[in-house]
Amino acid sequence: MSVYSMTGFGKGESAGEAFTITTEIKTVNNRFKDYKFRMSNLFNSKEIELRSLLDEHFKRGSFDISISYKKNDTTQAEFQVDLAKVKAYLDLIAPVLKEAGGSMNVSPTDFLRNDFSKLEDDGQKEEVLLAQVNTSFLGAINALKISRQREGEKLVQKLIEHLNVYEEHLKLVEAQKNLYPEILREKLNQKFNEKLKDIKIDESRFMQEIVYYLEKLEVDEELNRAKIHLSKLRQILNSDGEIGRQIDFLLQELGRETNTLGSKSAQSEISSYVVEMKVQLEKIREQALNLE
Repeated sequence: MSVYSMTGFGKGESAGEAFTITTEIKTVNNRFKDYKFRMSNLFNSKEIELRSLLDEHFKRGSFDISISYKKNDTTQAEFQVDLAKVKAYLDLIAPVLKEAGGSMNVSPTDFLRNDFSKLEDDGQKEEVLLAQVNTSFLGAINALKISRQREGEKLVQKLIEHLNVYEEHLKLVEAQKNLYPEILREKLNQKFNEKLKDIKIDESRFMQEIVYYLEKLEVDEELNRAKIHLSKLRQILNSDGEIGRQIDFLLQELGRETNTLGSKSAQSEISSYVVEMKVQLEKIREQALNLE
C-alpha cells in the first residue's frame, strides 16, 4: 500500500571535488501545490527544472525547499582572498557610510566569505554547482517520499481506528432501532394518560398514529447508506495513490446520514451514540487533511 501524507522531510547531499550541495525539503498539507525556494542566485536558472521534478513525484502539498552549498575542507585550505573584490566592496560602501555620518569597522575575517574568494571565477563556480544540484535535489525527493509514505501509513492506521469506533456505534444504533415501536407506544400512552385520561382511546386509531410516526422515524435507508459509505471508505484506505479528496467526499456523505439518524432519534441512548459517531467523523476529517 502506497498512501502518502503531505507532511514530511527529505534531505539530500551531493559531494563534489570542490563543493558539497545540501538540499532540504519540508512539506505540509495544502489543497493544491505551493513551492517556496530558498537558495543562492546561482541556482535560479534551475528553478523551473526543479519544480518539474517535484511535479513528477508529488500531487499536493506546500513545499519549503532550501538549497545551500559549502566548500569542501580541501578547498578551504587553499582559500585566497580576491583583493580586487575587497577593494570594489570598500569603494562601494565607504562613501555611503560617510554620507550617512557613519564609520566603517572592518575585520580581516569579514573577507573570508565565499563572496571574496578567488579560487575560481563565478562562471566556473556556477558550472560546477549546477552540475551537482540535481543529484542533491533528487536525493532529497527520494528521502521525502519515504518520509511521506511512512507518515501516510501511520495516518491510515489511525483513520481505521476511528472508523472502527464509528462502526461500533452505528451497530449499536441499528440494534436499538427495533425498540422504536414499543418506546413510542409507551410515550404516547403516557401523554394520553396525563392530558386526556378521561377520554377513551380508540386502539385501532392509536396504532395507526404509531405506524405514522414510525414511518417518519424509519432509519433503515440511512443505516444502509452509511454501511455502503463505510465499505467504500475502507476500500479507499486500502488502496494506493491520491485518496485525500475521495475520503473528504465520503465523509460528507457519512456526515449527512449520521445527522439524519440523530434527527430521527427517539431515544437518549441513540442520541449519545450519534454524538460519538460525529466525534469520530470529525477526527477522521482533521487527520485526513494531511493525506495526499
